[in-house]
Amino acid sequence: MIKIDIPAPNVTITERQQSANENEPKIKPIHGFIDFHQIPRDKGGIFMFYNINDELLFVGKARKLRQRIKKHFEDNVSPIKQHRDEVYKIEVCLVEDPMDREIYETYTINTLQSKYNIDKVFYK
Repeated sequence: MIKIDIPAPNVTITERQQSANENEPKIKPIHGFIDFHQIPRDKGGIFMFYNINDELLFVGKARKLRQRIKKHFEDNVSPIKQHRDEVYKIEVCLVEDPMDREIYETYTINTLQSKYNIDKVFYK
């Protein structure tokens, strides 16, 4: 039997408002998120979208995390396009090896039973 542990998140961001501070520039929120700068630009890994009740909504993987996560909120072909407003928290786990990303994504989808993943689902 193979033992897999879901990696601990390296970065967690939640929806929030920017507090008014005259020293920093105004950040335009994307669906309520203003902290995308905390997600590494050129690192690979898996990401998990949660709602306000801490229920797992969607799991994905990417070679370049920040670009991919932002794309889920901006394009019209994302599997969560109808559910973007439900996303309250994003957790990011850095995983550089592509095969490891694939394994962690599939394992996380099926172990935590994400709500909106339709591919790679074995629990239905």
